[in-house]
Amino acid sequence: MAVEYDIVIIGGGSAGLVVASAAAQLKAKVALVERDRLGGDCLWYGCVPSKSLIHASRIAYEVKNAARFGVYSQNPEIDFAKAMGHVRGAIAAIEPHDSPERFQSLGVEVIFGSGQFTDKQTFEVNGRPLKARAFVISTGSRPAIPPIPGLQEAGYISNEQVFNLNQRPDSLAVIGGGPIGCELGQAFSRLGTEITIIASSDYLLPKEDPEAAKVVQSQFESEGIRVITKTRVERVEIADGKKQLWAGKQKIAVNEILIATGRKPNIESLNLEAAGVEIDKQGVKINAKLQTTNPRIYACGDVIGGYQFTHVAGYEASVVLKNALFFPLSKTNYRVIPWATFTDPELARVGLTEQQAKQEYGDNIYVLRCDFADVDRAQAEAATSGFAKIITRSNGEILGATLVGPSAGELIHEVVLAMSNKLKVSALSGIIHIYPTLAEVNSKAALQLTKQKYAKNQTLQALLTKFFGFRRNVG
Repeated sequence: MAVEYDIVIIGGGSAGLVVASAAAQLKAKVALVERDRLGGDCLWYGCVPSKSLIHASRIAYEVKNAARFGVYSQNPEIDFAKAMGHVRGAIAAIEPHDSPERFQSLGVEVIFGSGQFTDKQTFEVNGRPLKARAFVISTGSRPAIPPIPGLQEAGYISNEQVFNLNQRPDSLAVIGGGPIGCELGQAFSRLGTEITIIASSDYLLPKEDPEAAKVVQSQFESEGIRVITKTRVERVEIADGKKQLWAGKQKIAVNEILIATGRKPNIESLNLEAAGVEIDKQGVKINAKLQTTNPRIYACGDVIGGYQFTHVAGYEASVVLKNALFFPLSKTNYRVIPWATFTDPELARVGLTEQQAKQEYGDNIYVLRCDFADVDRAQAEAATSGFAKIITRSNGEILGATLVGPSAGELIHEVVLAMSNKLKVSALSGIIHIYPTLAEVNSKAALQLTKQKYAKNQTLQALLTKFFGFRRNVG
């Protein structure tokens, strides 16, 4: 069978762009198919705009609360449209890196249009059949909209519309207590919107360490955000010019509704059945090499479910690249995958939580903890809420870590580096940390392993008492 391309990539989001760029630079003949615009959710609706809005809202919060540092100002005036202008400016600054012109300059043929597989070896777009040695499905995901009676009629926004707002809603109900709902909810609250977050889970951020998640929830409540948990929205209706949500026994009236209840893969229009590609409850079904049930077709990024993060999509793209262009030998390894929720305080995680470690290893684990209140830099900046928690085995092997507090998304990388290189937790306490820095929270937590093991070792304590005449303080 004659093929026109070495690789055809379907979807120009984070994963697809990594494959296209790297493959082209390896002198492969590449076609990139995108139905809308390059950059995907991350550039237009996700990471870039949300973190830009969060930064603007954090500035507003610091100005409002500057009096605690002896800095007094009048109640700040917030120009919401200008804050959104900052968001769009950040997108515009980054967009050229993801532009069609850049990829065309690398040798990628960029094709805009919707397409579908017509058989196991052909993808058709704009009436043109494309044949390749390998195909990559990287079509991403979109917001999953819950089937709440009256929601469609009342109207709502998701992360795909929220950054197009130029006028701040006076009140906003966020349906969903995961990362997107929490990040945007706090940002809008700090910019002056009255926020209610409604979550069906027992607490916000239910996939995280409960103790850490509750630190975030407490901060939300202290800022005046109304948090309703263990509750589902039963129906929505328009009354008195507002959108009214019926949640349990409560009626909540707001100007706007933001849906943040998860994601669903973009697969419906691809005609995957014709390609011999199966799907499962997460999305496109793949093996450890990221091959679909058609070994010539690979998939990566949000479309396969799993870890739906831009950095994971990039990692998966590197695996696909090696397998699709060379030999299908590389397998994914998700042992060390970090992520962060960029609320204030931030919550970052890698590996197992305390609960997961106990389920897998029983009581044969050590929980090493340091509160930010015990870190001098945190005290200097009045940012003492939260803690670092590192989970290890008795030999010092790091099983996971959770940090909640200032700059947690940055601080977690020290643990990520140690885990990736299979270093023991002593590596974190054995290096010299600059004083005073927030990173000391990691070394102080790591030191707890020695202290806890000593506290358990009665024989060692007896020997020290006998030969040195004192009993060491293990607090």
